[in-house]
Amino acid sequence: MIESPLVPTTDTEKPRKKSRRPWTFDRISFVLVFLVLPLALFLVFVVWPFIQAFWYSLTDWSGFTPDMNFVGLENYQKLLDDNIFMTSLRNNIYLAIVVPFVTVVLAFALATMITVGGSSYGATRGLKGSSFYRVISFFPYTIPAIVIGLIWAQMFDPSNGLINGVLTGIGLDGFESFPWLGDTRTAMPVSMFVIIWGFVGFYMVLFVAAIKSVPGELYDAARIDGAGRLRTAFSVTLPLIRDNVQTAYIYLGILALDAFVYMAALNPGGGPENSTLVMPQRLLVTAFEKGQFGLASAMGVVMAIATLVFAAIVFTVNRLLGGRQEGVRR
Repeated sequence: MIESPLVPTTDTEKPRKKSRRPWTFDRISFVLVFLVLPLALFLVFVVWPFIQAFWYSLTDWSGFTPDMNFVGLENYQKLLDDNIFMTSLRNNIYLAIVVPFVTVVLAFALATMITVGGSSYGATRGLKGSSFYRVISFFPYTIPAIVIGLIWAQMFDPSNGLINGVLTGIGLDGFESFPWLGDTRTAMPVSMFVIIWGFVGFYMVLFVAAIKSVPGELYDAARIDGAGRLRTAFSVTLPLIRDNVQTAYIYLGILALDAFVYMAALNPGGGPENSTLVMPQRLLVTAFEKGQFGLASAMGVVMAIATLVFAAIVFTVNRLLGGRQEGVRR
């Protein structure tokens, strides 16, 4: 009987163990420059200051003397009893709920129109003049945040502001001398509008870059199957740029949990009945006006924890939605 050449006649050899690469000078220098050095900088300038802040939050340090006494969780108990701080925390939560959602929705809608929202016939393309829309939408992001806040504060001025002037000019006399930033009903919505206006353009460009990386064959296939623009946006575009949306949402949430620059420019005192007061504003007053750095450090720790919780929620929701979509595809 002739043995087939495809069948091995000898015992199979054990797989060889992968030999480790020797630690040459180039490899060591690469690890030192691109791993050890960034990690050391992160530990020194991010992790260590946070540890220091947490330690100071457990003391009664005034910030201007070397003396401090350990008080445990007393500062955190004071925060729970501080109605003004709790109001600022609620304001930051409102911002973290509204600002990322509205900004991402508007940015995604604009990016979709600019890239794939054009004619339903021929090659997939955006609206006419999409480059012009892209430049105009991105322009607000090139302006510093403090300048944006000051400009809009002047535009919403009750006496000489452009907004009231335009509204009264078209016959809406009820807006004559209307205090947009001085009324509890409108102060926070106006502040949210200013923040969203400043960031929609940037995240639109981010989404445009992500959508450009989606293969055009997918849009052609969706069009052949009879999918409209809205269905294509939610069934093709959004799932494929989900990671970009997640990144944008987290960054906007971090911004909303801070929002110091915008609020300080629009309403330095926290607005009517503290309706626009945010945690950084309260922290600044507590630390530098009242000289209570231990209590202010506790506020900073609460802000950091709120940011981590927000990021964890976004990651969890994205994971659940992604898993559901993968299950549907299977």
